[in-house]
Amino acid sequence: MSQYIVLIDANDEKGLVYKVSTIFFNNNLNIISNSEFVDRDNNKFFMRSVVEGDIDADSLCDAIKNTLPQSASVRVVKPKKKNIIIMATKELHALGDILIRHEAGELDANIVAVISNYDKLESLVNKFDIPFVCISHEGCERPEHEEKIIKCIDSFESVDYIVLAKYMRILTPRFVETYEHKIINIHHSFLPAFIGANPYKQAYDRGVKIIGATAHFVNNNLDEGPIIAQEVIHVNHAYGWKDMQRSGKDAEKVVLSHALKLALEDRIFVYANKTVIF
Repeated sequence: MSQYIVLIDANDEKGLVYKVSTIFFNNNLNIISNSEFVDRDNNKFFMRSVVEGDIDADSLCDAIKNTLPQSASVRVVKPKKKNIIIMATKELHALGDILIRHEAGELDANIVAVISNYDKLESLVNKFDIPFVCISHEGCERPEHEEKIIKCIDSFESVDYIVLAKYMRILTPRFVETYEHKIINIHHSFLPAFIGANPYKQAYDRGVKIIGATAHFVNNNLDEGPIIAQEVIHVNHAYGWKDMQRSGKDAEKVVLSHALKLALEDRIFVYANKTVIF
């Protein structure tokens, strides 16, 4: 008995759930779980089903496509560990959290490598027996540096996601387009209100009452890609800016790991610079 995740994105019309459920029934598939959502403003239908039975993925995908509107997007995914590459610069809190979760068996993924533009994090990564690749940006124009990174990423077989664990360099459109909807980033939620150097100090000076973090897919607008997950922490006048920074790092770790888990479990639909998450 094989298990599959069925992901459907289509223009909404009457009877879609009935049509898909009928295919499941006719192929003697058991529905383990099912979630649906209709965006009425945009007439969009989304469905995520987990089914179990004796049928191959291609046959199931073809059967569903043949009964849905021609413009429908259908994916049938067999659950498995996905391959991820982590990119980082110098900060270790987000990277370290992912490495520990992976070591503890909490992350259903294979970390095939960690890539950094500095060698500062190499000793940390080596403790987890994961390949560390330093690709220095010094003396390179940004496109040249990114071509080296792309070549490194493509040397690994079938990379599903690239995780920016506080990778502190702006990516070019060429890089983003190469891995569209595959790059997951984390940033503090002060942006754009507190942009530039030391946002926590800026937030402290402004007297904020909440701090937080946002995980999102990367697009060509800085920190404005489709949002996957967010977290906020309430603070008060007793917090200094360094206290806020420490709490903010905790939020960043939690949100990035949560967003990555959603991606690894095929729970995210991306459309119109937004996400639908089941």
